[in-house]
Amino acid sequence: MSTKREDGIVIYTAEEIEKIRQACALAAQALEYMEEFVKPGVTTAELNDIAHEYMVNVQKVTPACLNYRGFPKSICTSVNEVICHGIPNEKQVLREGDILNIDLTVIKDGYYGDNSKMYIVGGKTNPRSQELVDATLESLYAAIRICKPGAKFNEIGEAISKVVTPHGFSIVRSYIGHGIGNEFHHAPEVLHYPNNWDKTMEVGMVFTIEPMINAGDWRDRTLKDGWTAVTRDKKDSAQFEHQLVIIPGGVEVMTIRKEEEEAGRIQRIMINE
Repeated sequence: MSTKREDGIVIYTAEEIEKIRQACALAAQALEYMEEFVKPGVTTAELNDIAHEYMVNVQKVTPACLNYRGFPKSICTSVNEVICHGIPNEKQVLREGDILNIDLTVIKDGYYGDNSKMYIVGGKTNPRSQELVDATLESLYAAIRICKPGAKFNEIGEAISKVVTPHGFSIVRSYIGHGIGNEFHHAPEVLHYPNNWDKTMEVGMVFTIEPMINAGDWRDRTLKDGWTAVTRDKKDSAQFEHQLVIIPGGVEVMTIRKEEEEAGRIQRIMINE
């Protein structure tokens, strides 16, 4: 049985981590499955329906976003200036050059697997948006590379900042990573910007890192639907997310996708000594 500390951080057992690992593998597979459907002319509502059908009827899992605190859809679809929590809808038609984040979480046997990635609609976008997407992914990898027992959580924000700041990009502060396992969200809070929160990582901690990086100013606002967060200056935003578990000597990337392993930029098991 997992142990919840006084600060709310959960230390999971090996048996629980295996169940979380299974949920994460399915979440990663679902993002891979969505790749072929992201193309010009498709609506975000259609993408939601495709993802829902795959998760429920093929994977036999529960879409964690659906009805979570009133969220009406099974995935989040965040296009261009939308930072996160975009609600799929019938009127939003993807166009050539759009950048799209799909954020998808599954529940299997009571455990959560949470991840997101960026897609380039039509395969090509403008140079600045491509730079934003590339830098955001590299910032996630840089943050993963510092994770190990004894590392401080505030090293994550420093690692991300060192990657994105030279590009003139900014880090969203309103939305952060989080502990996850047998709950969707619990401690620790994982800040993606430089900070002084020096809590130490320990073996058995499970959490997400999900930097949201803006092409312009870091400030956001929420639309009237109560969910959709957008950049105040209407410039593009990008996000990638992985779910991780701290292991002896390093970290396991539980939601790693085949495309990433084949590229060799990160591995499932990262010994960060």
